[in-house]
Amino acid sequence: MNPFKGRHFQRDIILWAVRWYCKYGISYRELQEMLAERGVNVDHSTIY
Repeated sequence: MNPFKGRHFQRDIILWAVRWYCKYGISYRELQEMLAERGVNVDHSTIY
């Protein structure tokens, strides 16, 4: 079973977001900005 099947974003992008959120304790808005710097457009409410 693939836990990433049917997700809107690619596996790597999801794992980046989870890693940064857990490691650095940043807010969803800060995470949104970090992803935007890497060319990924996502709203902070989508991450939650």
